[in-house]
Amino acid sequence: MALCNGDSKLEINSAEQNGSCEGAVAILDAGAQYGKVIDRRVRELCVRSEILPLETPAFAIREQGFRAIIISGGPASVYAEDAPWFDPAIFTIGKPVLGICYGMQMMNKVFGGTVHKKSVREDGAFSIGLDNTCSLFRGLQKEEMVLLTHGDSVDKVADGFKVVAQSGNIIAGIANEQKKLYGTQFHPEVDLTERGMEMLRNFLFEIAGCTSTFTVQSRQQSCINEIREKVDKSKVLVLLSGGVDSTVCTALLNKALNQDQIIAVHIDNGFMRKRESQSVEEALTKLGIKLKVVNAAHTFYNGTTTLPISEEDRTPRKRISKTLNMTTNPEEKRKIIGDTFVKVANEVIGEMNLNPEEVFLAQGTLRPDLIESASHLASGKAEVIKTHHNDTELIRKLRDEGKVIEPLKDFHKDEVRALGRELGLPEEIVSRHPFPGPGLSIRVICAEEPYICKDFAETNNILKIITDFSASVKKPHALLQRVKSCMSDEEEEKLMQITSLHSLNAFLLPIKTVGVQGDCRSYSYVCGLTSKESPHWESLLFLARLIPRICHTINRVVYIFGSHVKEPPTDITPTFLTTGVLSTLRQADFVAHSILRESGYSGKISQMPIILTPLHFDRDPLQKQPSCRRSVVIRTFITSDFMTGIPAMPGNQIPEEVVLKMVNEIKKIPGISRVMYDLTSKPPGTTEWE
Repeated sequence: MALCNGDSKLEINSAEQNGSCEGAVAILDAGAQYGKVIDRRVRELCVRSEILPLETPAFAIREQGFRAIIISGGPASVYAEDAPWFDPAIFTIGKPVLGICYGMQMMNKVFGGTVHKKSVREDGAFSIGLDNTCSLFRGLQKEEMVLLTHGDSVDKVADGFKVVAQSGNIIAGIANEQKKLYGTQFHPEVDLTERGMEMLRNFLFEIAGCTSTFTVQSRQQSCINEIREKVDKSKVLVLLSGGVDSTVCTALLNKALNQDQIIAVHIDNGFMRKRESQSVEEALTKLGIKLKVVNAAHTFYNGTTTLPISEEDRTPRKRISKTLNMTTNPEEKRKIIGDTFVKVANEVIGEMNLNPEEVFLAQGTLRPDLIESASHLASGKAEVIKTHHNDTELIRKLRDEGKVIEPLKDFHKDEVRALGRELGLPEEIVSRHPFPGPGLSIRVICAEEPYICKDFAETNNILKIITDFSASVKKPHALLQRVKSCMSDEEEEKLMQITSLHSLNAFLLPIKTVGVQGDCRSYSYVCGLTSKESPHWESLLFLARLIPRICHTINRVVYIFGSHVKEPPTDITPTFLTTGVLSTLRQADFVAHSILRESGYSGKISQMPIILTPLHFDRDPLQKQPSCRRSVVIRTFITSDFMTGIPAMPGNQIPEEVVLKMVNEIKKIPGISRVMYDLTSKPPGTTEWE
């Protein structure tokens, strides 16, 4: 059956085989985290699209018959010496062009405009003003919610262009209607841009004159054909975590191959949730999947890998990492775990007396995994946000040798769930919250010493000005002007109102977490918010959006439950992946998820990582009490594409009493100091903390 929803691979017709792309859209890849999402959105509108390198010559685009061009965002700066090369003639060959984020800045620069790094950066969902007489925004409201994630901004608009969108004082959209050239600083392709699909529809059909004639055949059959062609009569070892990705991958293998070709293995790495391995085995046995369970906790705790001598060292020289249970760096943790999975898999192959050269490795790698790991399979120019355990150097080597089967590599999470239902998998497996392959290991913030850089004191001063803004404006200060320059008049008015009504305090926590800001990886501070009264969630979420815009070294904001924090911690409890630490997190995770399930709200939340941090609050500095406790973070996350998302607001997407019950029960666990609630959208924070 032919579908028109963008959920499948394209039908190969004679025109495509001859290299013709008549009527298609060329998506030029500048390295955005969301490049593949643009491709998917265009295909959902039944228009064929092809992702091409940014440097594709204009004449090639014209000769192949492309009807329009979309340029993705990217992590580079247009004014940098090493900015990616592109052919400026793409703007003058008569094809409609939509430049997104970096693409808009390229367009503006080519036509004589200027782009500068501003003191303010925007990462998250913002309400912007639109000129809805512009063809791109026809039919939309004068204000719309969009995703902005950038540090550079258009300063002087190019000749012939007009401003068609603004975010406060920042230019968020430009257009030259006569030449059919349009630029958006925001990302219309992601879910956080609420009416982004209407903008893309306007560009494709009203501006570019595309036709919605692109049809697709079932992706399921396409995946099955790919597996059969690659595997033939060989055996396949599939690593099953019990999550939806690896289970759907196994179900596809079951349908494509004979039972005796598939070796399904669940590796208990010692970082599983409470009773997780047992429930995985029971669930997969019910599906008729014969599962071999390997307890490899000791192997993982003591696992190592080879790493570059240093981040700056570009030579092939390598060093042996510390053992995993002594490693604090999140990237190193992920690499050790990914490589240890492969080593354990090879041991399983050896125990079964199989020839490793004749066995393929299958895994449920998804498109976002590859994008965040900066795999060349997803993008030629994307920045590494975090290395996924299924895309380490060792996995890439096996992939280069043609030994890895990844039937889901072009899928996003919601598409995998749809495929799982199509394959007949039960809903409790299909709708399970994602659980990362490295498990609880990346939900423990390991540290030997506090993270305090030279900007620690100044950033704390800025945070004090923000949370005490109504009083700060009466006492002029050099930093006050910096804060005010990052806000619109409406935001300044709202901050005045919030800080007049609520007694709040904000400060840096001496730890780091991973984030994504302007298509680049950040590894930065967490800001803690505390109040003297019950939390007013709408105000707290406003501050969580505002603070990372003003303080670029902050990528995450949390609310700290409990009484007003008088003395913020400036040291940490030394924390590693020991059995005691993991047991504490395992219990906190079990308690929180049990309460969420009982509340009936599991289906409303896409994912809920529970994080253990090395922070001990409420110690009297005069008594010099040592830091020996730890604190827990509840990270609720709502998304459909897992590339962007928002926290669940208590009292809105999740009942406040459910959250408070989690807090009270987690606090009963021995060794827990405080419980925090992550208020950060993605971007600037990633779903996981590491």
